[in-house]
Amino acid sequence: MWDSESESVAGRDYDNGLLSSNKHGVQTDRFEQRGKSWFVATDIPSDFLVQIYDVSFHLHKYPLLSRSGKMNRIIYDSREVELSKVVMDDIPGGADAFELAAKFCYGIAVDLTATNISGLRCAAEYLEMTEDLEEGNLIFKTEAFLSYVVLSSWRDSIVVLKSCEKLSPWAENLQIVRRCSESIAWKACANPKGIRWQYTGKPMKASSPSWNEMKDSSPSRSPVPPDWWYEDVSILRIDHFVRVITAIKVKGMRFEMIGAAITHYATKSLPGLIKDGGLSEEGSSTGGGMAVSGNWKGGLHMIVAGNKDDHSSITQARDQRMIIESLISIIPPQKDSVSCSFLLQLLRMANLLKVAPALVTELEKRVGMQFEQATLADLLIPCYNKSETMYDVDLVQRLLEHFLIQEQMDSSSPGRQPVPEKHVYEGIQRTNNSNAKIRVARLVDSYLTEVSRDKNLSLTKFQVLAEALPESARSCDDGLYRAIDSYLKAHPTLSEHERKRLCRVMDCQKLSMDACMHAAQNERLPLRVVVQVLFSEQVKISNAIASNSIKDTAADSHYQPMVQNRKTLLEGTPQSFQEGWAAAKKDINTLKFELETVKTKYLELQHEMESLQRQFDKVTKPKHQSAWTSGWKKLSKMTKMSTMENNEVGNQSNIAQAARKNPRRWRNSIS
Repeated sequence: MWDSESESVAGRDYDNGLLSSNKHGVQTDRFEQRGKSWFVATDIPSDFLVQIYDVSFHLHKYPLLSRSGKMNRIIYDSREVELSKVVMDDIPGGADAFELAAKFCYGIAVDLTATNISGLRCAAEYLEMTEDLEEGNLIFKTEAFLSYVVLSSWRDSIVVLKSCEKLSPWAENLQIVRRCSESIAWKACANPKGIRWQYTGKPMKASSPSWNEMKDSSPSRSPVPPDWWYEDVSILRIDHFVRVITAIKVKGMRFEMIGAAITHYATKSLPGLIKDGGLSEEGSSTGGGMAVSGNWKGGLHMIVAGNKDDHSSITQARDQRMIIESLISIIPPQKDSVSCSFLLQLLRMANLLKVAPALVTELEKRVGMQFEQATLADLLIPCYNKSETMYDVDLVQRLLEHFLIQEQMDSSSPGRQPVPEKHVYEGIQRTNNSNAKIRVARLVDSYLTEVSRDKNLSLTKFQVLAEALPESARSCDDGLYRAIDSYLKAHPTLSEHERKRLCRVMDCQKLSMDACMHAAQNERLPLRVVVQVLFSEQVKISNAIASNSIKDTAADSHYQPMVQNRKTLLEGTPQSFQEGWAAAKKDINTLKFELETVKTKYLELQHEMESLQRQFDKVTKPKHQSAWTSGWKKLSKMTKMSTMENNEVGNQSNIAQAARKNPRRWRNSIS
């Protein structure tokens, strides 16, 4: 484990962070600057001029010859007898690095920091300040500072790697970039609980003069989040960021962490990429340190709307294109390493900036792997090509094809699982695939509803996209019906044949009751489609009644096969209709209950009416009758009863005789 940031402070004990040479031919302790010219503070007049762009160094030959192999060759191999001037515009690090190297040649103490060490190391290599000329020369000392101070510090490694942006290819050839990337990768993969060095949550300013004073030798007291390193590496140039991420992958970091770091870097280096879940029309500057070039101002709108400086706009477009291509190449191959929304935002910018077709195809395949996670806003990608349509429908069609190919590959892959777990895995996988297709079907239906308002959208594109998914993906075609109705509204000039062709993508049997009611009254639909809707609704009602009869019969007889048939019938019935039939069944039960209530009230009323009739009879019946009258009534009553009994006996005998003569013939009739 690395020590705390005190290792950089301890490194200053290496001559207290100062470089000096004990041997020098000219006694001096400082350089003096006059305008853009540097002079050695000594009484000996200068005899050699070094010109670096518009900065001049008035020096002496002997200190340079004694420590720089390049100066030896330039002076001694020159055809001029007395060479007094040399131009070094190609020196890495520029005038600042040469100033420090010249001071070292004169024996003046040079303060080494993370901001100047990379330029000074490259300048020492350029000037060939090796051990062959002097022991402890500049190459040796700068290399030691890099190895023992910079690479052991998190912040110094970040700053040095950032300073290498202007030192290509020298920093690459001297392995400074590789070593700093390895150092950063090792520390980023360390256990957050064991981190004892400082990091920042804000963009760092490498040129700050108080950088070294910000170091703290005490361990971090607050808990360290796992994404502590995202912000620090986001200031790097894209090629250096790729080097760091590649090194982190080799170290074995989880792909979710790498994907989150890439997303964080994209939001910093591509202003306007992601803003509230969508593409921002107004890009804002997030700092020049995050850009590829020094004059980076950020903002995708500069490319879209144009700028007065066409060259600057072209440069920014090229820089953004390089960033997108690099990010696509380093995204981990795992499915959920980055969000589908982020991939679609990258795809939107890739189409806008004309990224390499191979990388665009790779990005489309990545989106297809997790297409079910997309939202409607993500799919509304404008068509940047010379096309009549407002949105890129062909792109969504390709994404859907990649999704279906991936689903087919996933469904065929479980065969390699162990035998005991194979069936369980296949069931889970089949369920996941089905759910993903259902979500994608809803997404496609919403997308079709949105793009159908475009008057330039052809019927063929609409039909191809609507029929791309298998029939099993849609349990209900209400969303597809809305899209068709919206397309018919936006295209009132369609012929009867075209309207019939459009409606073929919809299954009338999968419409809900509300959709059927709307379709039955929709004048934009062809008459044949309306008839099909009504017929399918009638068939569903008949099936529902039959299934209800089957249910009642099975409940009475407890016949198990009939219950199974009913279950099969219900499973084949659309979910929307099952819900509608449940509501209808509830209404039927309510009506039955009301009918029973009415019957009960009717019986009560009838009973009350009989009671009133008896009371009325009692009131109207005569109270006094003579004995003769009552006796006569009894006698007549007995006579009637005897007569009725004789008639009944005679009739029964006649019926028996007729039955013996002519046996009864039963009619086989259903009436």
